[in-house]
Amino acid sequence: MAPETQPHLQPPPSWSAIPLDLAVLVLRLLPAYADRARFAAVCPQWRAATRLPLPPPHPLLALPNGTFYSLPYTKPFRFPGCGFAGYDSACGSWLVFSRDDGCFLVDPFSRATVTLPALSRVRLRPPNAVAKWSDVDDGRAKFGKPYTTWMHISGEPHKLHISKLIMCSQNLVAVLVGIGHTSQILMCQPGALSWSVRAYDRCKRFEDMAFYQGKLYAIATDENLLVANISEDHNTGNPQVSKIGKVIQGDPNPMYSAVFDDNTMPCKKIYLVESRGTLLMVRRTIWCQVPQPGGDIMAIQNEFEVFRADFEHSRWDEVTTVGDDQLLFLGRRCSRAVSVSQYDIPGDNILFLDDDEENHVQYAYEDENTSVSEYNLRFRFISSALSRISWKRGDEMRLAVWLFPQN
Repeated sequence: MAPETQPHLQPPPSWSAIPLDLAVLVLRLLPAYADRARFAAVCPQWRAATRLPLPPPHPLLALPNGTFYSLPYTKPFRFPGCGFAGYDSACGSWLVFSRDDGCFLVDPFSRATVTLPALSRVRLRPPNAVAKWSDVDDGRAKFGKPYTTWMHISGEPHKLHISKLIMCSQNLVAVLVGIGHTSQILMCQPGALSWSVRAYDRCKRFEDMAFYQGKLYAIATDENLLVANISEDHNTGNPQVSKIGKVIQGDPNPMYSAVFDDNTMPCKKIYLVESRGTLLMVRRTIWCQVPQPGGDIMAIQNEFEVFRADFEHSRWDEVTTVGDDQLLFLGRRCSRAVSVSQYDIPGDNILFLDDDEENHVQYAYEDENTSVSEYNLRFRFISSALSRISWKRGDEMRLAVWLFPQN
């Protein structure tokens, strides 16, 4: 065929020419953070699509050695340029690092940072407080044991650890800080020079804390739900706890202090999670085998119960489901309910970690390694959801955490 009669060949269309609305539809089908990151790396046009409003991707699993897992994938990765190893806690998309000269938060996704005071820098309320037993309800609790207040644990700042941190807003950070089994609520503004704490408040065995509908709630091991009323210090303008009140009376079960005939005993963990506008308490019972003298108490089985906060009647109401569109990600440092309605993923399940408190180890495990486990609320059984993701137990790897990227 003569050259002048050959058909004109059109160049193949570029992938970047995909309409933006179509690119967003594709992104909505990609729940994994790793897939969205690869999508954004193709070209500037696709990267622009990832900045539009989208359902949040699935949480990431972070390990203290600086490795991450983008669920549901089981291949570890590291963020380029920074290892993000050695964190102390996590909150949403933030990793929390505590140092002698201060604390700071790092978002590994955006590289944003927030500075916080060192745990040893605390502003007492009232100022210049002096610890006296007579200042704390005559200084005696039941059976003649003294109350423990912040005044009595603040003399050992090197032993303080962060049990939970919450970014309530851009101007308010709250933490549960304690020694051993007891903890106290501290708060500050980002960039502040010190934390604020009520000097004479009794330290409690707080299990978890949540910021729900503009209020800060904490739950103790007796399942009492407390609300911390927050005010402004008239002298400094900084936030402070003005009052702590009980809003739900728990119903502690005596079985958690009993050893049964089969030589088992239950231990308990409690989590607060907001799901579809409702505050939930998740009670996790770890059944343990009590050994012969000299042996370790071994965890052998997990069970879960879920309760809804009924503020009108000041009680916890048990529920049998969290909904087919909800997955609960439970972790001692950060928990969250995630909607899976837009993905082909079964809901009404709990994904949980064996993330024990480093200063409150109640039991040991027969297996040297641990992983992510899944509890099905409908059929009430546990499976190894991601058995190919595993890490060794131990002090250096105890604080595995969930991270929740915003987009």
